[in-house]
Amino acid sequence: MATGDEGVERTRQQMWDERHAAREPIESPDPDPTLVEELGSLAPGRALDLGTGDGRNAVWLAGRGWRVTAVDFSQVALDRARGLATRMGVEVDWRLRDLLGWTPPARAFDLVCLVFIQLPEDERRVVYARAADAVAPGGTLLVVAHHPLNLEHGAPGPRDPAVLVTAEEIARGLAGFDVVRSDAVERPRPDGPAAVDAVMRAVRRPD
Repeated sequence: MATGDEGVERTRQQMWDERHAAREPIESPDPDPTLVEELGSLAPGRALDLGTGDGRNAVWLAGRGWRVTAVDFSQVALDRARGLATRMGVEVDWRLRDLLGWTPPARAFDLVCLVFIQLPEDERRVVYARAADAVAPGGTLLVVAHHPLNLEHGAPGPRDPAVLVTAEEIARGLAGFDVVRSDAVERPRPDGPAAVDAVMRAVRRPD
């Protein structure tokens, strides 16, 4: 994701475009297993996937009947995501947006998810707050993030402690929500040590 400074924004956006362009796909085409576990039993409605990347989670949600808006600031990633959606025969509303410069409509989505967004704390607070504001009454906010324990476990992923976060930190300050899950979860990997994910799921209370 990008910062508010235009020079930094261009540099970071270019970095992610190059990263996506260098490898096809950058992620598994399968949805994140935690997202599947946490959301598989929810009745479909309107969903917002922030930082969608290659679109694997947005496409999975659309395949289960969700009306999905998916947002990322990498054009390369969104082009790949559109291709995946076409192959899977689903429709998604893809949006090229910088999450720090774009505010989703308030209380408009039955589900808002952020999966492995890498932002330092000051930027993360802004994006998480806007994400929470976008959840409709009775709707779900799901965040899956890289946990600081990954540095100790030696799992691959971001090595900058500034972009690592615990589930407790994510849940802190969530007003008007009931936190359903707040955990550090090991994610097995076939070719190395298990990764540790911060998983936070919360439901907005009815007005």
